[in-house]
Amino acid sequence: MNAPATPPGSSRHPALDSLTASLRDLLGPRCSTSDSEREHHGHGESYHPTKAPDVVCYPLTTEEVSQIVKLCHQAKVPVIPFGAGTSLEGHVVALHGGVCIDLSRMNAVTAVNAEDLDCTVEAGVTRKQLNEHLRDTGLFFPVDPGADATLGGMAATRASGTNAVRYGTMKDNVLALTVVLADGTILKTGGRARKSSAGYDLTRLFVGSEGTLGVITEVTLRLYGIPEASSVAVCSFPDIASAVNCAIETIQCGIQVARVELLDETCMRAINRHNNLSYPETVALFLEFHGTEAAVVSQAETVQMLAEGHGGEGWRFATSAEERNKLWQARHNMHYALLALRPGASSWGTDTCVPISQLATCITEIKKHAKDAPFPVTALGHVGDGNFHMGFLIRMDSPQEIREAERLNGLLVNRAIELGGTCTGEHGVGYGKAKFLRKEHGDSAVEVMRTLKASLDPNNIMNPGKVLPA
Repeated sequence: MNAPATPPGSSRHPALDSLTASLRDLLGPRCSTSDSEREHHGHGESYHPTKAPDVVCYPLTTEEVSQIVKLCHQAKVPVIPFGAGTSLEGHVVALHGGVCIDLSRMNAVTAVNAEDLDCTVEAGVTRKQLNEHLRDTGLFFPVDPGADATLGGMAATRASGTNAVRYGTMKDNVLALTVVLADGTILKTGGRARKSSAGYDLTRLFVGSEGTLGVITEVTLRLYGIPEASSVAVCSFPDIASAVNCAIETIQCGIQVARVELLDETCMRAINRHNNLSYPETVALFLEFHGTEAAVVSQAETVQMLAEGHGGEGWRFATSAEERNKLWQARHNMHYALLALRPGASSWGTDTCVPISQLATCITEIKKHAKDAPFPVTALGHVGDGNFHMGFLIRMDSPQEIREAERLNGLLVNRAIELGGTCTGEHGVGYGKAKFLRKEHGDSAVEVMRTLKASLDPNNIMNPGKVLPA
């Protein structure tokens, strides 16, 4: 595979001036080279340093995306897709400069097929925008990563979230895609049928490809009926193992909870302070139940009994929509609540997933390694499917803290893989996790990925430096 057109550390491409002129002819004021626009598009929401693109483009149609990519293909200049900028592993960082394609203005819901429980949206539609659009149909889209990410970005990173234990991840909920390939070709994958045995599954190839194989411009999604009833419960536990074992037993008993969230004592303290709440500041599970009125009551009673068997206490319900929304908004604001515990710090958020039987082992082992860390360490996660996050609140001007965070992150990821898990359950690879791909998948699998990349992107212009290890 060809190297990027420009070596790392340089963002100046020989053809950039003429390319920029062509992009301005195509897009007019929707092509920007201002410092503020470039800086905004050079980072996500994590500790990764900013590396700005040279040009930012705002297309309005798939055809415009195709024209932009064709020009970049001819000039051999990198292309970096951008949605809402909420990624956590450096996905949108312009490692080699180039052209950032911001898809946020492609924000139309183009079709809702209520009788078939599906819809088609442009890539810039966010999950909240879609659910607002669906409000009067009795349907909703359940994949909820917390941030109000774009659905194109969620497909590109194979996003997940708090509802995954019941409704699955983006992998399970994307039916079809429109993708612009590295030479500008417009490709449509999949269809609206719920299953197909026709040829290679190109949709799944692009879901999770993080812009390295093409630019996703349109997504067809599964929808679900809004449940008749739902309720949220919070229960406190004496330690992480007790809470995790309760979650495991809940899943093994076949109880179809919609969400099971673990928060350690530091997370609960942060939630209380940031949201003016008064929950016990000890390890807790947040659970949500969906179904008929009778099913919700039955599920909650069963899980409460299981929780008591693991030392759970202080069971509290939130049944009104206002109470439920307040509780989950507090959970989704966790990133900012934790930052408020240590002003001036940045959050290094990890993301691993293991078989649920290994969850307590993995979390408690890494907690022991982190007990003497010079910064706060937190644990939280979507424990119903074995996915959890440890957060390190570090000062980026402290080499010692950065080294310790790197050490702990390496211990965590390697242990998760040893236990049959993965280096990332939902944040994606970007360039932050690329170094772990060989250990997880092996050399042969990585070489197959390289072959796919070289076939679809022979000039290596599509988000270079991401996913595949150097």
